[in-house]
Amino acid sequence: MEKETDVVIVGTGAAGLFCALQLPESKKVTVITKDEARNSDSFLAQGGICVLQSEDDYDAYFEDTMKAGHYKNNGKSVEMMIRSSGEIIDLLLGYGVEFERRDGKLAYTREGGHSRPRILFHEDVTGKEITGKLLAQAMERRNIEIYEHTEMIDILCKDNVCYGVVTADRQGRITPLWAEHTVFACGGIGGLYQHSTNFAHLTGDGIAVALRHKVKLQDVNFVQIHPTTLYSEKPGRRFLVSESVRGEGAVLYNAKMERFVDELLPRDVVTKAIEKQMEEDGKPYVWLSMEHIAREDILSHFPNICKRCLEEGYDVTKECIPVVPGQHYFMGGIQSDLEGRTSMERLYAVGETSCNGVHGANRLASNSLLESLVFARRAAMDLAAESAAVPSERPDGRDGLFCREKYKDIEKLHQENRTLVHQEIERMRKEYEQQHNHDIK
Repeated sequence: MEKETDVVIVGTGAAGLFCALQLPESKKVTVITKDEARNSDSFLAQGGICVLQSEDDYDAYFEDTMKAGHYKNNGKSVEMMIRSSGEIIDLLLGYGVEFERRDGKLAYTREGGHSRPRILFHEDVTGKEITGKLLAQAMERRNIEIYEHTEMIDILCKDNVCYGVVTADRQGRITPLWAEHTVFACGGIGGLYQHSTNFAHLTGDGIAVALRHKVKLQDVNFVQIHPTTLYSEKPGRRFLVSESVRGEGAVLYNAKMERFVDELLPRDVVTKAIEKQMEEDGKPYVWLSMEHIAREDILSHFPNICKRCLEEGYDVTKECIPVVPGQHYFMGGIQSDLEGRTSMERLYAVGETSCNGVHGANRLASNSLLESLVFARRAAMDLAAESAAVPSERPDGRDGLFCREKYKDIEKLHQENRTLVHQEIERMRKEYEQQHNHDIK
């Protein structure tokens, strides 16, 4: 059994869905995800999405992003992201996305690493609001089909040209899905870690496939640890306590209930301070207090955090909560240019799977959703233009590109992929440390 489509997109997070929506409706678009469509990390994003309010803030926003990224960022990518932010917000508003307003005007908050308030938000579930509305729009489009519980296990390629993907469903059925263009938007690598804020099924599939087919990668040693996840002795995904809580005035305390760090420093700096403090205290956590935030503001701005903490036995309006750093975001990935193009023809990469250099060595808070949407849209526009200019071609000897026998043991393939990605991250980490003589988390 074989399938054909014009464009196959791997992933139903913000990047994948936005890319699908920006493509011409004349294109048949097939979107696949290895879990349920709503189970992407984009849905989990709490804080918000950055936007350039005025030209007066451009230099500061650019500097904040570069500083957080230890100046390892690609300046052209950063400029493109910032300059495109207003247009992206307008598109989101057109899709029905609702952001907090005060006196009828959009409200802005500030998070760690930002010198000014420039973040739009929807309570503490901004990712859910944005990605949920994008999913609803995609489901209404006749040209877009979404297949859940369908994972990408390989690509179909020849002479460094991608012709689609190989998929596996819940029943283990292997199917070649031929496509004129392929877009990887398959998320991060949190599933490779014991403690992570990510969904467990996000295991760097796109990175593994890229490694197998010699598609260029970039900065895969840059893995971000979020400073504040809710401490728990229970196994499983860690609940993230948003950066915006500290942006609104929450403070960090050690075991003696003493403040020990500026909470609005970049994430990696706060993370290292917390890890040092835990070692000094001999505790597996530090305390986060919202005592300096008005109770009504806590309940209105952070209802999801309040609810989840209550489930764990903590009332954030009355007491501190224990927090610990956890793996959160992948700044590296498949090397991509400003249009999302990779080193393999007809293969694009967007979102957390990709690396265009925007984030550098450490992502600035609330840049992830914006970066995903900006470059997903650019990829869609480039893809559509290329498709219009170059007639669709099918490879000669198509049968030779797909061998079902290669995929008879999916679980073994999964284990090999995890090992492959881990080894590459560790290899590049050691290489980076040798070159720079220091450790970047």
